[in-house]
Amino acid sequence: MTIAEQPTLDGTLPAAAVSRARRRIEDYDTWAAEIRPVFEAAAAAGTPFLCWKIAKENDLPDPPDRDHDWGRFTATLHREGLLRADGFGLTRDKSAVRRWRGTAAARRAAA
Repeated sequence: MTIAEQPTLDGTLPAAAVSRARRRIEDYDTWAAEIRPVFEAAAAAGTPFLCWKIAKENDLPDPPDRDHDWGRFTATLHREGLLRADGFGLTRDKSAVRRWRGTAAARRAAA
């Protein structure tokens, strides 16, 4: 459900409404290159995280295929040895999602 924003008298939207708008990138490789530094930093921190929380906190763009590209991206980082599974967390609707933690190699690379 989206909430309508009242435009100002000059016809523009308030700054808060513009910042909340989710961007969407149509090319997977471009999208992955844009969000990768954020997830590398999260992995280097070594604390457990959920992808949707990282995306929300950093206002990351939506992928071309929301149902599959997040899993594809985290699987790539897992295969590269940057992430390891660390149990499960919950989404806002209480469904379970994978929780991730950076590997020792990711923490060493950041140091």
